[in-house]
Amino acid sequence: MIPVSRPGILRHSVLVNRPLILVTPSTSPAGAELPDHAISLACWYMEALSDAGGLPLCLPLTTDPGWIADAVKRADGVLITGGDDIDPHIYWREVPEELIKTCYCAEPDRDTMELQVIEEVLRQRCPLLAICRGHQLVNVALGGTLYVDLPTQHPGPIDHCQLEKRCEVAHRISVVLPSNFARIVGRPSLEVNTTHHQAISRLAAPLQAVGIAPDGIIEATEFTDAERHRLPWFQSVQFHPERLFRKHPEHGELFKAFVAACRNAHDRG
Repeated sequence: MIPVSRPGILRHSVLVNRPLILVTPSTSPAGAELPDHAISLACWYMEALSDAGGLPLCLPLTTDPGWIADAVKRADGVLITGGDDIDPHIYWREVPEELIKTCYCAEPDRDTMELQVIEEVLRQRCPLLAICRGHQLVNVALGGTLYVDLPTQHPGPIDHCQLEKRCEVAHRISVVLPSNFARIVGRPSLEVNTTHHQAISRLAAPLQAVGIAPDGIIEATEFTDAERHRLPWFQSVQFHPERLFRKHPEHGELFKAFVAACRNAHDRG
């Protein structure tokens, strides 16, 4: 484990044989150094991967298919992160304008880049972990749809956008047995945080729901048994385990399982 002096600061450690994991960033119209177009990434992702034994590397923003293909080829695993809404027109051509007005969409290039990354991961069969927005985007990439505005389209007793509690558990989910997800977390239910505006509506055919909120929202997916051959390892979650793993070790098990799969890919490499 890498000693951490405070959130966001990683000290030197031996990096030999750590699997290289590509991490997709968010985009910003202005960076911290100067008011230039920039990328950003919460340090929690990097800390969770590093603590689990990985060597995380943030991708730049690019839509060059050849560059993306080469980056995935050099990596041992890929993490698709959270962030702003996915453009609803990608999965719903005639989405109502009143729903569009509720969205705060990422820059189009981010949607394009991450969809290309997912395509390459599937083509090259690379371990994949997808969190929050990433969980939703994998579903879209495989033919599923989303609730554009969850409070409007799927009203229920749970507030799924509790930003002020982003590093605290907010509700419980049921863990489907048997599943790879259940083996990882080692329990029939899991307490999670919740900071999302959109959510999976129609689940893509290759996927199965393995974590479900009390109001029916899909909180975790993996491939069905018939489709499991598509990737050596895959898991997606709607919540943010990287913000919980310090206080709730069961969330760290997800990163340990992912990094172990990436290490297997590295050793085979």
